[in-house]
Amino acid sequence: MLNALIISNNIVGLTDYYVSNDLVTYTIAHVSGHFNPDLTPYDVLVVPNGSDHIAMLRIKDKVRAFLDEGKAVICSDGWFTSWVPGNQWVMDNTKRTMDTRYFLKTDAYKLLADVDIDELIYSHGMTGWWACGYIDAAPGADVVVEDTWQRPIVVLDEVSTAGILFLTASGPLADVTHAGEKEVALVKLYRNFMRMLVSRNELISR
Repeated sequence: MLNALIISNNIVGLTDYYVSNDLVTYTIAHVSGHFNPDLTPYDVLVVPNGSDHIAMLRIKDKVRAFLDEGKAVICSDGWFTSWVPGNQWVMDNTKRTMDTRYFLKTDAYKLLADVDIDELIYSHGMTGWWACGYIDAAPGADVVVEDTWQRPIVVLDEVSTAGILFLTASGPLADVTHAGEKEVALVKLYRNFMRMLVSRNELISR
């Protein structure tokens, strides 16, 4: 069982998308003027879509120390400040969304197992909805999903720190969608990563 801390920017309904289950128990850290959460009790830090990346920049040294202890960070939002070790999100609206497609590149942990990537490409017949740019990935990090122009969209980084960074180029991930769906691509991808972390922690504890 994982203990996860969710960074909440106090967006109404955000935390409804993260539901404690047999893989993970959640605690919420609300962003405030004195934002300085204690990360030590947790296995994974979740930074969801709509997060405050100025607040995250203020605790970047804590995040780095957390990762250097071998723990995990999930960021599924376009981080416009440099708090993520080794990687940077790049906002780019120069490509036509109608031309956007996503492709599996490297998936050593089978994170896309049972995931229909077309669900990340298309929403109500429209393409390009899931990412508002791309990731300038750390050298040696695994690019799990790339786009039409071979730009990283989902990155798994085990090289920048002693821990694991799981990053999407603003593509939301959660336990359940706003419509209450659980058997969809973005939920399955998120759950597959959580399952991988549980298995990894079990191996370490043996």
